[in-house]
Amino acid sequence: MEEAYTNMIFVCCGTQMYQFDRLLIQLDILVENGIINEEIFAQIGTSNYIPKHYKFEKFISHDKFDELRRKASIIISHGGTGALIGASKLGKNIIAVPRLAKFGEHIDDHQLQIVDFLDKQGYIRSVVDIEKLGETIIEATNKPITKKYDRESNVLNIIISYIEKLDNEEI
Repeated sequence: MEEAYTNMIFVCCGTQMYQFDRLLIQLDILVENGIINEEIFAQIGTSNYIPKHYKFEKFISHDKFDELRRKASIIISHGGTGALIGASKLGKNIIAVPRLAKFGEHIDDHQLQIVDFLDKQGYIRSVVDIEKLGETIIEATNKPITKKYDRESNVLNIIISYIEKLDNEEI
């Protein structure tokens, strides 16, 4: 497993045009109430809420993202496939909070399906009810999930098959 900071939490809100204030506010509440004592660094994207009790940047370079992801003891992420699979391939301890349409965090609730699937497979812990984030962080600290997602991507094979099919149709 990758070397981890002692008790450092990396929060990834993604780079979509949607805010994720609900997650950022809850993290501040948890720090303020002493439930989280670990160092937190958050990549907050286009969120409107400005964290009060932890370090953050709106956007970070790919290199910094990769460095923080590798060094974190816990990753708290939105429910995007790329963020979750990338962290799982590193065997990281992941808590996923799906963006929900009813809070203006996305156009629909597709992240619920992604998070539910990966949770049932044992790759992540999911938090749909933001009020359960604190207990989930404590659980993740005491019993980390380090199951790696090691399936190969099938995207390249699909593209090659499609191109071959187009070539055969032209003949």
